[in-house]
Amino acid sequence: MTSLPEEDILGILSTGKISFKGQFLWGSNYTFLVNVLRKGQNVPAVYKPSQGERPLWDFPPGSLATREVAAFVASQWLSWDLVPPTVLCRDGPAGGGSLQFFVEVDPERHYFTFSDEEKQRLRPTALFDLLVNNADRKGGHILLAADGHVWLIDHGVCFHSEDKLRTVVWDFAGETIPSALLKDVERFRNALQEPGDFRNRLTSLLAPEETRALVWRSDRLLESRIFPGPGPGRPFPWPLV
Repeated sequence: MTSLPEEDILGILSTGKISFKGQFLWGSNYTFLVNVLRKGQNVPAVYKPSQGERPLWDFPPGSLATREVAAFVASQWLSWDLVPPTVLCRDGPAGGGSLQFFVEVDPERHYFTFSDEEKQRLRPTALFDLLVNNADRKGGHILLAADGHVWLIDHGVCFHSEDKLRTVVWDFAGETIPSALLKDVERFRNALQEPGDFRNRLTSLLAPEETRALVWRSDRLLESRIFPGPGPGRPFPWPLV
């Protein structure tokens, strides 16, 4: 990723000066590659201004940025390190939005080009999407860094209080969830119920009913201990990549 500690990256993203480098032309929302500079240190980042969001009928307008940050917070609390460092940008060049550290990866290395062995490492990814209720886990949102680390991006349509799960990762349907991952989910669920920094952070980013639904999904997984299979409706995103 970078030689800088995560804490330093978050500090640069939170208080650094943003300059445009280019625009990502795929996707339905305005997304920019930027450079963020603070005290002589700079990092590349992906900037998604809220005013560039395409309106969605089922998600409140202007809420995608906070969901991006909530996904990072959840990933870190679970200790799974799946989502690159992400912060809320209050005063970017195009207004407020999300700012996420840009991870250098080969864009051709994603879910649909992974080997069977590499896909076997995606149980935390599958469980994470079940927890956050990811409505758009495309294959191109699962990236493999040169060091083998799995990174997940694009979480603007997560955490809805209604079941919205759409994902390409159904490889583990019917399997028992590994006990180590379940322990992480239990710790996560308990922290959501107890007063503290984690609960305060998530409740500042999500609506009350979305936080309650997150607890409910955690409880359901802890009770079943099984990766579910695709349900009725539309369990796959479109396009798939």
